[in-house]
Amino acid sequence: MIRIGQAIDVHQLTEGRDLIVGGVRIPHEKGLLGHSDADVLLHAIAESILGALALGDLGHHFPDTDPKYKGADSLMLLAHTASLMKEKGFRLSNLDATIMAEKPKMAPHIEQMRKNVAQVLEADLSQISIKATRGEKMGFVGREEGMAALCVCLLESEK
Repeated sequence: MIRIGQAIDVHQLTEGRDLIVGGVRIPHEKGLLGHSDADVLLHAIAESILGALALGDLGHHFPDTDPKYKGADSLMLLAHTASLMKEKGFRLSNLDATIMAEKPKMAPHIEQMRKNVAQVLEADLSQISIKATRGEKMGFVGREEGMAALCVCLLESEK
């Protein structure tokens, strides 16, 4: 059996926060606003997996009303999602994600992001595709008000 999941995540850019995308701390004058570390990429990846498993969304598993998730490392949230995937008898076949950010450039960080995701999901690097695109000065991404990430994943049954 195979299952497909897709997700989008969006976070506002704000001063006074670290910018963390794909588990990588990226030098920038603004960071993403959120209850956790607001890692837009890891949130989209985790939600695509949860969607494929029909297990709801990140807010269901890690409510922003729960103080224990304040400032949480999204690599930990993804690791928990990976454990749910295993419990349900699935493994990642592949995922394809896109980061939407006007600035800073994501390209220098994408290989480390891929390695972080592959390690947490116990997948081969060839199963993890991460790309980036700009907003071309249009919309909230283009105006540098926020960032978004999209992800689609394919899970296969281990049975």
